[in-house]
Formats: sequence, structure tokens, C-alpha cells
Amino acid sequence: MSSETWAYTSNALVYSTIIVLSFALLAFAADLAVGTGQKRADAAKPRRSSLGRQATSGSGGNAGGATVTVAAPPLPDVQRWARVGVSLTTLAAALAVGAVITRGISVERPPWGNMYEFTVTAVATMLVIWVAMLPTRPEWRDLGILVVLFNLLLLGVAVLVLYTEAAQLVPALKSYWLWIHVTAAIIASSVFTVGSLASVLYLFSERYERRAAAGSAGDVRDWIGARLPASDQLDKVAYQTISFAFPLWFFAVVAGAVWAEDAWGRYWGWDPKEVWAFVTLVIYAAYLHARATAGWRGRRAAIIAIVGLTAFLFSYFGVNIFFVGLHSYGGT
Repeated sequence: MSSETWAYTSNALVYSTIIVLSFALLAFAADLAVGTGQKRADAAKPRRSSLGRQATSGSGGNAGGATVTVAAPPLPDVQRWARVGVSLTTLAAALAVGAVITRGISVERPPWGNMYEFTVTAVATMLVIWVAMLPTRPEWRDLGILVVLFNLLLLGVAVLVLYTEAAQLVPALKSYWLWIHVTAAIIASSVFTVGSLASVLYLFSERYERRAAAGSAGDVRDWIGARLPASDQLDKVAYQTISFAFPLWFFAVVAGAVWAEDAWGRYWGWDPKEVWAFVTLVIYAAYLHARATAGWRGRRAAIIAIVGLTAFLFSYFGVNIFFVGLHSYGGT
């Protein structure tokens, strides 16, 4: 196959990923509507059996009126929409990986040399990480609707705004550091995003729990929060993922500085992309520091995580659109 054919195949796989993710989004929306996230949380809690309330002394009685704690009865199968969503997202992840591989074959280099390629690779990475974590972290399934929606929007922007024809790299990018620096940045940004999306869902779940305790729950946000897992579970997901991603992002920033010295003769030049990558690093460092030293949990920590995601998105999209710098070659 020629390079043009491989490039066409990559584009077709990207469009196929968008179509499959659209159906996955509908499935996860249906799953949210029936509230299986909350039902799974309820099913995990033991319930008291009415069989052991009051026992009279006598044959077959439970002397002493002891109370028996039994596991919750099995719930009806209400998770079918979640399973459909997971299956479709798994298929979308495979299609996205295929799009990255075929793009790489067409250009005969690492397929993340511009914003379009970086975005498609980041989507593939995020979807693969999310799917791979499900067997050991079933609570990640409840992030499905936001993970799918976010990646669907990213692919839309990639296709409509960022698309770049398959071509060779500019000289500054022809380095083995492209494998090291950009790969670390892709993985870290993907995991950061999952953690920050968990923080978004946390705000809905925590608000519902707080208002339900006060007897005032009832609006649309409470309707969403009532169908999500417990807030402490979402807070745990956010903390674990951000803790994993932070060292990778730190390494990506350092590797970028080393690559800058090799390409431009200086480690740091206060280029807009460098500045905002550093700002993102500082915000997530503040998140981890606040949790470790000040004991910040829950709402305040979630807000910091969301601010960190906002900074990252601006460093990726905003800097390339609104600023001019040495990283402008990464644009369209």
C-alpha cells in the first residue's frame, strides 16, 4: 500500500471512531438515566434482614432476639446499557489505535508531530487506559459518559480545526526526543484528564449527598448526582490518577527542556507553551501538596483538579491559537 492509501485508511478509522463513540455516548446516557452507578453502590452495602428482628424463645426461634446481618439481595439486571457502552468504547479504542498506527506508517515516523496527530494519539491513549483499568477498577465505568463525551469533542476539533495532511516533520522535530518527550506528555495528559473528569463528577455527587441530607435535593444537578457513585469513591479515583500522572508530566517538562537545548541552544526560553506547561505542573503540584499537608479533600481538591485540566487545555489549544512561539510548528 502507498503512503496515501495508509493516510486515507487512518482518516477513515478516525471517522469510524467518532461514529462508534457517538453510539457509546448514547449507551452511557441511558445507563445514567437508569442510575446503575448508584444501584451498584447500594448493592455493595450490607442490609439488615427483617428475619432476625424479634425472636421468641421456642422451637426454631432465634434466642435472645439477635439481629442477623445479611448481604443485600441481588438487584435486577439494570447494567445492560453500561455493558453496551463499554463494548462500544472498547471498539472505538481499537479503531483509534488503528488510526494512529496507519498514520505512522503513512508518514514513516512517530505519528504525533503536529496538533492533529497529538490529539488523535491522546484520544487513543485515554480510551485504552480507561478500558484497560475496568477489570481491576470497576468504578471507572461510571466515568464512561464524560470520558466518551470529552474524547468525542477532541476528535471533532481534530477533524474540523486541527487536521493536517500527512507529511514529514520540520527539522527541529527530527529527534529521538520526539519519542521520549511527546510520549510522556501524551500519557500524562490522558491520565490527568481522567482524574479531572472524575473531579467533575465528584462535584455533582457531593452536591446531591449534601442537599439530600438537608432535604433540599431536587433539581437537574441533583438528579445527575443521585445516579453517580458515592463522592468519596470519585475523589479516590481522582487522587490516584493525578498522583500517577504528575511524575510523568514533570518528566515531560524536563525532557522538553533538554530537547530545547539540543534544538535551539537553550533549556528554557519562556516560550508560551513552556510557560503554560509549567503552570499546569504547578497547579497539579498544588493539588497533591494540599491533600498531603493541609488535608484538603473533596470539593476544594476537585476544584483545583478542574483548574489544572483547564490550564492544560489552554496550554494545548489556546497557546497554539492565540500566541506565536517556537512551538507554533505544532499547529495546523
